Order: sequence, then structure tokens, then C-alpha cells
Amino acid sequence: MTGLPNAFTERMGRQLGKGLPDFLRAMEEAPVRGIRMNVRKPFEGADDFTAGERIPWAEDGYYLPADSIAGATIFHEAGAFYLQEPAAMLPAEVLNPQPGETILDLCAAPGGKSTQIGLKMAGEGLLISNEPVPKRAAILSRNMERMGIPNSVVISTWPEKIPGSWDGLFDGVLADVPCSGEGMFRREPETRAEWSPEKAAGCAKRQAEILEEAARLVRDGGRLVYSTCTYNPEENEENVLRFLEKHPEFEPESFSLPGAESRNGMLLCLPHQMKGEGQFAALLRKKGSGESRPMQMPFDPATKEELKLLQETIPGIREANRKIGNTLIRIPACPELKGIRVIRAGLQIAEIRGKNLIPDHAAALCFAEYGLQCAELDADTAQRYIAGEEIPGEAKGWVILKYRGIAVGWGKGSSGTIKNHYPKGLRKDRILTNP
Repeated sequence: MTGLPNAFTERMGRQLGKGLPDFLRAMEEAPVRGIRMNVRKPFEGADDFTAGERIPWAEDGYYLPADSIAGATIFHEAGAFYLQEPAAMLPAEVLNPQPGETILDLCAAPGGKSTQIGLKMAGEGLLISNEPVPKRAAILSRNMERMGIPNSVVISTWPEKIPGSWDGLFDGVLADVPCSGEGMFRREPETRAEWSPEKAAGCAKRQAEILEEAARLVRDGGRLVYSTCTYNPEENEENVLRFLEKHPEFEPESFSLPGAESRNGMLLCLPHQMKGEGQFAALLRKKGSGESRPMQMPFDPATKEELKLLQETIPGIREANRKIGNTLIRIPACPELKGIRVIRAGLQIAEIRGKNLIPDHAAALCFAEYGLQCAELDADTAQRYIAGEEIPGEAKGWVILKYRGIAVGWGKGSSGTIKNHYPKGLRKDRILTNP
């Protein structure tokens, strides 16, 4: 294992004093793993994944054994859970999003915190998840689809390019900013060689700029959570204190979660004090009171003919309310999206191709609970389905295929066979059907 940088160890000595030996011992231990279950997707066998110790500060979070193969299972592909480091679950819990709110995750990829926020919102309200880097935004979009978050809009823009019309719009903003990554030293030892004091100082400067942009987007009475995965005070407490000096309209707010309490609104997770990797979170409240402003429905409405075709093709499916090109979607009211690169607009339901309609994979992963036609797969046919094969089945028309009660995708049944509509880009020749 690559040793810790000398400059880092010296600084941690100044930070921790007598606590340094305990910290250094913890840094040589195995990293901690976690799993966060998707409450929207119960399935037979879920207990096999939740047998570990609960993560005290994270609702539906559990510690995961180091040798767990959960990520290689069909349940992971179907969005039954998200593999997430335990301390990384803290910022979304501190933000405490509620159903019906308007929330922005400003630096959202790969999607752990955004999917956590989305599940807490229970499909009500609006969640905008932003990732400036397009390739990372695509990964974020896939994870929002996989976890079945119906009320999210995934965008890709730099924080400073977010239009002024969004100012003061959000009940809550999460700024989980890029950082020097010291909290990943244990999980990804190769990052130790990439660290330097100069890189950390550069991160602190960029973080302050992002924090400025985040602040303008919070409504009066709203809340802002600033978080990093580093131990560096310059990137953490000092950045927050400099921000508060410049913005007297914000004040720190104490928070108390099981195993994670802060009286001054700031908490640093250290591996010798909490069972997790490095994480910092600060809760800042904007003074005053207010409500989210009215927003508008983007894009063109779906026509009566299109909605009729949708219901005739898949009886009982929830209605679309908008369309983009030939794709029918379901989306909540949004702020102005002109000039914003939209990666995923709400929930993609189906694509119209001439006189036919093809349901979207996202709809299968989100709508299975609404009483649509479903067919249960056994382990063998589930593996064949994920590999892209046609499978036997007596269903007629469009059917959601399930394994142990959890939806995995669409098929179209006819004459004793079910044609495979699992997305080609997601197909795997081998998938585990047991944890």
C-alpha cells in the first residue's frame, strides 16, 4: 500500500494532536463498505443483503461485508439497492429532503446522494440533479433510472452557468463539491500519490466559487448543505467560515442524527471515531421565510391520440404529461430549462415509432408497482433475459418481467415466447441471481 504523504501526515498531526496515532492506525485498516436499500423495490431475498449492522445515521443503510458480491447481482441491475460508502450517506440525511419540495443536487455524479434524496422525496416534488462533466452526467442519469426515481431532471451545466431565473428557487441545495479526496485514501490507495498541498489549496478555491453559486439558488428560509470527502480544514471548516463572513444571510444550523451530531452545524467524519471513510458536512440555513416560486411545465404536452395509443398498447400504465420529440415522458413542473443541457427529463415512458409504441426501460423499473401485466422469471430465464435472449412465456403483449418480485425490464409476449427488450447496452452474458 502506498504510504501516506508526509505533508498530509504532518497536517493531520496539527489537526488531531494526541489523536493522530489512532487515526493512522485506522488508515491502515480495511475500508468500510455500505449498502442502501431501495424502499420502493421490495423483493424476495432482501434479507440476504441487510443481515449486517445498520448504519446509524442512514435510513435504510447497512454495513456490507468486505467480500460482498452484491454489485454483481441481478438485484443491483434492477435498482434494489445502491452500493455507497457509509459516511457518504450523511450529507443527504443532513439535507433532510421532504416529499413535495424543490431540491437541487449541484454536483451529483455518480448519483449516490441524488438517488438517496429522490427516495426520500417519494416521487413528489422536483429534484434537479446536475453534473457538469457529460460522461459523468450519463452515469448519473443511468443510476437515477436504475433506482426508479420518477421526479428527477438530470442536467449537465457548470454551476456558474445556471441562469439567474433560478435564484432563490430551491427549498434545499446540496453542494457535494469536488475535493482533494483525502477521505478516499483508505478505499483507493492510489489517490495518495495524486495528493499535494497545492492541489488541496486549488480545490479550496474552486469549492468557494461553487458555494457562491449554490447560495444564490436557495430560497429565504431554505437550507444549503456543503460537503466534501476530505479532512482538510481549508476545504472544510475554513471554507464555511469564510462563506459565512461574506454571507450574513446564512447561519449554521445544528443537526442531530444517530451517531452523527453537530452543535455548530459542521461535522467531520474521521475513521477512528466513526465507522466510515472521510466525510465533511455543514448545514447552513438562509434567514427569513419563503416558499418555492411557481414553475412551468416544460416541453410540448402529449396529445390525446398519443395518450390513447399508450393506454391501448399498455393498459393501465400511468399517463404521460409531456413529450420530447417522439418520446412520451412524465415530468413535474420545472424552472426555465432554455439553454440548459438536459440529460434526462423526468421519467421516460415510451417512444412512438410510426403507429407503434415501445415502452422505455425506465418505465419498467418505476411502474411495476402499479398493477401492470407482469411475469415472474426463474433463475435460469432471468440470466438468459439479462443476456438478451428470447425466453419462453405465455404472456401476450407488453409485460414487465420480474425476478423474485423485482422488475428487471420489458418483454413482448406472443405464441409462447417473450421477445427480449432489455436494453442492449445493459446486457450481460453472466449475472448472479443469488447474493
